Amino acid sequence: MAISIEQLTQAALSLPSEARAQLADRLVESLAPGQDDEIQIAWTAEAVRRRDELRRGDIQPIPGNEALQRVRDRLAR
Repeated sequence: MAISIEQLTQAALSLPSEARAQLADRLVESLAPGQDDEIQIAWTAEAVRRRDELRRGDIQPIPGNEALQRVRDRLAR
């Protein structure tokens, strides 16, 4: 029996944040096979830096829907 995109999405969203990040990384990699190693290294370093800032409390997370609304508001200007 095939799983629907909605069911898959709900299952993915129920995962812990680190597992969701790993899943997202795998999905992106599947869309861009053979990506330049330097780019991958740079993105990995950036992701680790941001994760560490969050864990140290240097930055505060905001909900995804709020972040998207901020982007929409800026684009509408």
